[in-house]
Amino acid sequence: MNSSQQAATMTSNWKNNGGDEHRWVIRIRRIFEEELEDDEVEFPVCIFNVPKTLLSVKPDCFIPHQIAIGPYHHWREELYEMESHKVAAARRAQRQFQSLKFENLVEEMKKLMPKIRGCYNKYLDLSGETLAWMLAVDACFLLEFLQIYAIKEGKVQTEVHAGKKFTNYVMLRDIVMLENQIPLFLLRKVLELQHSSLEAADETLNASLIGLCKEVSPFKMMNLSSIQSTEHSHLLDILYHMIVPKSEEQPDFAIEVCDGLAVLTVDDIVDEIKGSNQVKKIANLIWKPLSKLTEGTVSTVKRVLISTPANFFSKLPGFSILKQPLELLFTKTKAEIISEYEGSSSTNNIHKPPLIEEITIPSVTELYNSGVQFATIKGGITSISFDTKSFTLYLPTVTIDVNSEVILRNLVAYEASNVSGPLNFTRYTELMNGIIDTKEDVKLLREKGIILNHLKSDEEVANLWNAMTRSVRLTKVPFLDKVIEDVNKYYIGTWKVKIANHLKRYVFDSWQILTLLATILLLLMTTLQAFCSVYSCGRVLHIDSTINH
Repeated sequence: MNSSQQAATMTSNWKNNGGDEHRWVIRIRRIFEEELEDDEVEFPVCIFNVPKTLLSVKPDCFIPHQIAIGPYHHWREELYEMESHKVAAARRAQRQFQSLKFENLVEEMKKLMPKIRGCYNKYLDLSGETLAWMLAVDACFLLEFLQIYAIKEGKVQTEVHAGKKFTNYVMLRDIVMLENQIPLFLLRKVLELQHSSLEAADETLNASLIGLCKEVSPFKMMNLSSIQSTEHSHLLDILYHMIVPKSEEQPDFAIEVCDGLAVLTVDDIVDEIKGSNQVKKIANLIWKPLSKLTEGTVSTVKRVLISTPANFFSKLPGFSILKQPLELLFTKTKAEIISEYEGSSSTNNIHKPPLIEEITIPSVTELYNSGVQFATIKGGITSISFDTKSFTLYLPTVTIDVNSEVILRNLVAYEASNVSGPLNFTRYTELMNGIIDTKEDVKLLREKGIILNHLKSDEEVANLWNAMTRSVRLTKVPFLDKVIEDVNKYYIGTWKVKIANHLKRYVFDSWQILTLLATILLLLMTTLQAFCSVYSCGRVLHIDSTINH
């Protein structure tokens, strides 16, 4: 955060707190002093506040419940219980400082103060002394916690405080929260005082971070050896880039979408078919003269509809389906018909989420019934694909447990705050939200090995994904948008869906065409009535009645 942003934030805080002129001057002076010390070098912001649009939906997933790491939640009274544990961890860390005192670590933190403040997007209304002590204690505690998951010779070490494993497992959700992060260079600084060389410190830190990410990640970790702590900002940043590798990001291709999704949907394809059909044009030409029928003619037609010949013909195969549109045509006006149809459509859509919140794609059950197969893929979310030859949708295996929702939501929040290009991970959650509607969808994916369910039921997993609908912004993610497009094209091309769409578009929606067919039937019935007025039809009807009995 630059000095102008800090000043604006401070002015706002000053007004909200009733205004203390003396404190305000001190803070402004501090900003200029820090900028001089920094020699006008800007540090990239990496620790953000959760966007309000995400925080308002599920605040429990973003606000720590047991422990505060860093300044954002440090002063919350309900988290004070853990302060004694953090201080105890700091005292244990001091014993490994090679004859140095804890104050030496605090002094090293003070030297890094401009860089530390630059990492946070929110102005830290704390003195350098207070912030240095706070972060020194938190860094020592976090390092001790990470040692539980340190990877040595390919195995996770759990011997450190093994008796508190359950408590540690519960604290995992707090550790990965976006607002509960501290810069990794602070952990590195602590380890420098504990190890004989910087290389040994980096090796210890990498092993601990990779082990923790492997523990909390919903996806199987690939290429763990390539992760280096010096290349990342904090713990959540490493976890994100393990799941979405930097090489896969395509910032130059980002296209903002404000009023809808920029992917080909089922309705789009149907509309194209509808727009290119010439039958509608012919029906419109025929409808014009029919719509000019006089009131007297309409009254005559109504009498014919309830006549005996009409009732006789309504029993014949093929003609019965035309009776309802015929009655609709001559008992209601065109405006009334359109009004009722639009009202019905709006009623059907009243419980559907807005298009901007959910990708339009058939559910797992619908796709499976149409012939789509589901299979796991070894890569991460960037390997998702749809094979148009075998009609197979390849998805990565995702593990869902009690901490998964917190982890998923904070990854989405971090991506929205820090990534300038396509929101790859957010788009993946939107895809899963789109294809999962019910517990039956989860069951199918679980049976295929795509979902590993550690919750109590499939319904809980379905509810988790269905709640992942809120996004800060939408962008085009080329590889995922192509998958969605291919799936929709296949689905709309199956014979079952074609029949359903034709019935919807050209039977239920195309009331003008039905009017044409109904008019033809009307002419036939009128002719029959004229015939029966001259010749007796009683014998024919009597014979038909005898056959039915």
